[in-house]
Amino acid sequence: MSLRAAQKQMTYDLFLAKALELFSDKGYGATTIDDIATAAGSTRTTFYLHFSSKADVMIALLTKADLILTSADKPTLTAVVASGSRELIREWLDRKFSQWDEIKPYITASYQAAHESEVAAKTERWFEDSVGEMIQGLNQANRFPPERRRVRCVLAFGQLEYLSRRYFSLGWVTPREICLDETVDSWCYLLTADR
Repeated sequence: MSLRAAQKQMTYDLFLAKALELFSDKGYGATTIDDIATAAGSTRTTFYLHFSSKADVMIALLTKADLILTSADKPTLTAVVASGSRELIREWLDRKFSQWDEIKPYITASYQAAHESEVAAKTERWFEDSVGEMIQGLNQANRFPPERRRVRCVLAFGQLEYLSRRYFSLGWVTPREICLDETVDSWCYLLTADR
């Protein structure tokens, strides 16, 4: 990587870091492009060399959150679902629960930016991609009638998404271990032959 490319990447990363801080402190709606540029020690003009809008910054932050979540996925969600293993499902869900504190500022900001059509579309793609991975797992295992696979995956992933939203706003109202046990039981009912 050339020095110029490295500097450009550092500036890009700094904009993202400062935007995330500002979204956490002031909220997405109250943060302006000028706020982000100033916090990064830069200008509005330089900002626009990297991003087309504040929503574009949020989409980049969601991409980063997705990388945080998926980089630890060994085995993948598809492989976990295909296995039908209660143990692997528990390990995968436990890992997601453990990642929630790290991704909380990203996801909380995305909720505040949900009125931005590009952000809403990115969030919906994220949900659909995860459901698609789960469907692939059921397809590989040839588990459940094909016309029922999608709804089972939507229900399972929807539970996880809802629980994460509650956690982001309230913390563990019900102890974490109980939430994990119940989510594992529900996923096993919806996604495995272990009922």
